[in-house]
Amino acid sequence: MKIAYLDCFSGISGDMTLGALVDAGCSLAEIEAHLRRLPVPGWNISAEKVVRRGFVATQVKVESNDPQRHRSLSEILQMIERAELPPAISERASSIFRRLGEAEAQVHGVAIEKVHFHEVGAVDAIVDIVGSAAGFAQLGIEEFFCSPLNVGGGRVDTQHGNLPVPAPATAELLRGAPTYSNGIQRELVTPTGAAIVATVTSRFGPQPAMTVNTIGLGAGSAQLAEQPNVIRLFVGESVSQLDNATLKNAAFSDTALEENILVLEANLDDMSPQVYGYFAERALEAGALDVFSIPVQMKKNRPGQLVTVLCKPADREKFSDLLFRETTTLGVRQSHVMRRALQRESIAVETSLGSIRMKIARLHGHILNAAPEYEDCQKIAAERGVPLKQVLAEAAFQFQKLNGAMKK
Repeated sequence: MKIAYLDCFSGISGDMTLGALVDAGCSLAEIEAHLRRLPVPGWNISAEKVVRRGFVATQVKVESNDPQRHRSLSEILQMIERAELPPAISERASSIFRRLGEAEAQVHGVAIEKVHFHEVGAVDAIVDIVGSAAGFAQLGIEEFFCSPLNVGGGRVDTQHGNLPVPAPATAELLRGAPTYSNGIQRELVTPTGAAIVATVTSRFGPQPAMTVNTIGLGAGSAQLAEQPNVIRLFVGESVSQLDNATLKNAAFSDTALEENILVLEANLDDMSPQVYGYFAERALEAGALDVFSIPVQMKKNRPGQLVTVLCKPADREKFSDLLFRETTTLGVRQSHVMRRALQRESIAVETSLGSIRMKIARLHGHILNAAPEYEDCQKIAAERGVPLKQVLAEAAFQFQKLNGAMKK
């Protein structure tokens, strides 16, 4: 699976993200072709190599003479819809702006329908977000990971006045994400950058196990005296299937992974349990992290069920639509939460009945849980005509032998 890791040791902004994508091999001409479909005139985009304290990086510049710097969320979403961009681009760009709108609504205490973007409503910010979504699609990135974010410090001038760093909307977007400041008195994470990270990132923490194919460096506009003002984008393949030799010699992270996930919920009192079973299967097939339901007592003392879907923030629309389409709910609640997850990998063990995958969970390099893959065991039990419990026991026994040998 194609994955990306965002190293935000100097923060993140929209133009830095776009610069890193171009530096990693994205065609700026192809990105611009998508952007030209947006119904906004009077802008120009260019890229050049720059040096930031010894790091050679790509800086993307967007110049605009558009006088309109204030646009509503609905106006921007309609703009993206009218552009008829490929779904992978339009859905991700719209999700980023919706996430930003939710943060602004929370900070200012208004309904999301009344949110008006100021600096983020300008053409350059729109180009940065939609262009980044186009770059992500061009590279075929399926999952994003991110380091802790250096937010900077001091104060920043905005349309709402001189505000502390991180700005209120930025702080709201990064709620639950690991952040820090190394003392640099400058806004390092912008609202645009925070919205991108908050929307696309599935896990925060150290770089995951991956085979890195390309590294892109995106430069910010400012020169920092303390360190390079760049973001690093690592793009490559995930490493999830480890052979026995790799498992024996691999060095694993000492910490659990911090994941930013979305919780979707709906209360139902008029749906058949059979329909729920079908919905749960569809949701898991579509990539939900988890699906479950619990009994609840509804109004007028009617029995019902609370259906919950855990998913990646970028999949919000997909699973909201699935809830509306496959269940009887009239509304879906959502909330963003952080989940601490053990490091996980999968290895194959050889048994007298055949090869069976084992799911392994670690903390501080130590195996805490190991379980045979149910589908593998079920298939072998059916094909060989042996009890399923025997297959499960054989897989666990062979793994214990392998694990004991590796410890010697």
